[in-house]
Amino acid sequence: MDKLLLQKIEQCRKEMIALSGSYKLTSEVMVETSKKLDHLLNEYQLKNNQ
Repeated sequence: MDKLLLQKIEQCRKEMIALSGSYKLTSEVMVETSKKLDHLLNEYQLKNNQ
């Protein structure tokens, strides 16, 4: 298991939660952060399905 990748996922998740208090879900910053989290989650899934 990739601990660094899991840490990045958790950090990005916390960032999204913090941003959600100040920005609408459709704002550019929220969409970009969501894309970043999606990418990290996809990377994690790919690594763990091999």
